[in-house]
Amino acid sequence: MQISEFNILNNKLSKLNDTGEITLMGIISSEPDVRDTFQKLKVKISAEGGSAYGGKDSTVLVTTQRYPEYKYLDEIKLTGKLETPSVTDEFNYKNYLMKDHIYSVMGFPKISAQGEPASGGEKTFWQGIYSGILWFKQKIRQSIRQNFLPPQSLILEGTILGDNGAMTNDLKTKLNITGLRHVIAVSGTHVVILAGILMALLLSLGLWRSQAFYFAVVFICLYIVLTGLPASGIRAGIMGGLYLLAQKLGRQSMGLRVIASACAVMLLINPLLLFYDVGFQLSFLAVLGLILIEPFIRRFFKFIVEKVFNIKVSDKSENIFQMVSTTFAAQIFTLLVMIYNFGNISFVAPITNILILPIVELLMIFGFLASFIGTFSNVLGFIISIPCWLLLTYFVKVIDFFSQPWAMKTFQNVSWVWLAVSYLMIGICTRFLNKKFVYKF
Repeated sequence: MQISEFNILNNKLSKLNDTGEITLMGIISSEPDVRDTFQKLKVKISAEGGSAYGGKDSTVLVTTQRYPEYKYLDEIKLTGKLETPSVTDEFNYKNYLMKDHIYSVMGFPKISAQGEPASGGEKTFWQGIYSGILWFKQKIRQSIRQNFLPPQSLILEGTILGDNGAMTNDLKTKLNITGLRHVIAVSGTHVVILAGILMALLLSLGLWRSQAFYFAVVFICLYIVLTGLPASGIRAGIMGGLYLLAQKLGRQSMGLRVIASACAVMLLINPLLLFYDVGFQLSFLAVLGLILIEPFIRRFFKFIVEKVFNIKVSDKSENIFQMVSTTFAAQIFTLLVMIYNFGNISFVAPITNILILPIVELLMIFGFLASFIGTFSNVLGFIISIPCWLLLTYFVKVIDFFSQPWAMKTFQNVSWVWLAVSYLMIGICTRFLNKKFVYKF
């Protein structure tokens, strides 16, 4: 973390912030973030065009008009004013971009497109792979928009592609109120579902588990790149890969060791995630909740049903109890961070999660099939999209019904001391439960 902060303080490009107009040359280093009326481009400044300001950590976030369209690896010339990202009471945009090693922004500069690939050179192997992934992603996106209308199309794009840029503010507000925003983000659930489907398919084709392992790991990596490398997706990919590796080697996988390994790898690569990426914090806290307290919550609900209501719990109802306990465990561990960072709490989140989570697997299966097959055949894509449309309609009805003003409470100026004390209490309670009810491994 100290090394990262030293590099930030001595970043050459950021020293040009707020100093006047400047001309820089660079390439678009990732997929453009296209919105309704504008687009955002991550431009990596080249050493040739930017003099001494190119090289490592020399990326500028450029906001420009919706048209003309740009694409990955386009070489462009920028003329405008570099600015330091804004910091307000509501949102610290500077820290938000810092985790992506972006310390300068440029609003609506004069842009001259130079062509592709950059500097007249050839694409590297990895650039070619990434270009192919983005091309496939665009085909999937077009297939979704052809078979679905908003808001169904926006929900499906977020669920399987991790696209939130085109999502309307009204839909984002409804998802926040109902506590379902995490569904429209790539997480361990998505990776587990897709890896499970792929493993089952490969095993049914006659492959051994050790052989299917390699295909599954490659698929997970490609999928995470497809969704834009979010922190939750990377975490899920590392954990999923370690879990599959344990199966291949015939070793048991222990949850806390796997999540500690995933966390360590990500923080070694980018220590800034720990402090400045709320998605990283929520992702690991949710998994910790599932590992540490989900079994106790499930046992508690079973006790209430059996002893208080005198209803015998059958094996068939195990999935229902697990779904409820999973929802509460994740909510308990992530709620405080959400209140501290976003200042609101959803009262209906447990109910909406119980109503929506059971359909996520079917939604992803039919969504992937409809969008993938739709890239080859419009007719077949439309036919397969019908069950997906029904699931999406149900999803929309749930968020419309529960996204009422009374369903969310807003807090102002939440102190970090309250956050620290609250998690200390959760830690003590979790430690007590794990010592009192030791599970045999």
